[in-house]
Amino acid sequence: MCVDAVRDDLALMVSGEAISIKIREYAATSMNLSTREEIFSAMVVYGFLSFENGKVSIPNKELMDKFSDMLQKKPTLGYVYNLAKESGRMLRATLDADTKTMAEILEQAHNTEVPLLSYNHETELTAIINLVYLAARDIYKVEREDKAGKGYVDFIFYPERDKSADCIILELKVGHTPQEAIQQIKDKEYALRFRGHLGETPQYGGRILAVGISYDKVDKKHSCAVEVLSS
Repeated sequence: MCVDAVRDDLALMVSGEAISIKIREYAATSMNLSTREEIFSAMVVYGFLSFENGKVSIPNKELMDKFSDMLQKKPTLGYVYNLAKESGRMLRATLDADTKTMAEILEQAHNTEVPLLSYNHETELTAIINLVYLAARDIYKVEREDKAGKGYVDFIFYPERDKSADCIILELKVGHTPQEAIQQIKDKEYALRFRGHLGETPQYGGRILAVGISYDKVDKKHSCAVEVLSS
């Protein structure tokens, strides 16, 4: 069985990506489940994955949460499990503005023994960000490319389970600085998503944090910045 390939694909799907694959069109009970294609074909048959335009993906939030939980609890998933376990520390470091720890965790994600992605582009960095913030889903509704202010923010963390918790706006940059990412958050007024319309009482009572994460393709280093926009 191609355990490594299946594991990597599941991690990418949890991060919101769809995976290209040839689906077998016969009953799951007749499969040996020894190949990547057979495993994902069976998962489609049983409703764990959806299949559209030659790609499989996790179809809804409930299943996404189940897969996220699995990644954090199954040591057999190897380095993906280790990255997911680090996600609690990543969230704490972000809330504490401990940018050194944040960068260290991202370095670990990038330099893992069998890297998921080279992520020289923001779309690839996005997948790793989803993994290192898996634990945030216990508290936050995490949305990608959500409409906010004058544009679309890369990630926005809504503290739906505890409205008094801090709100997080996260912007990614490859080849730019984290300060530029935070400046974009300010210029585009992404924080309006939390503050609500004029005259409305804000839904959330915590701080609004602007988080910039960048990756330098030349020196292969991550940099992070956290700024409190309001408290």
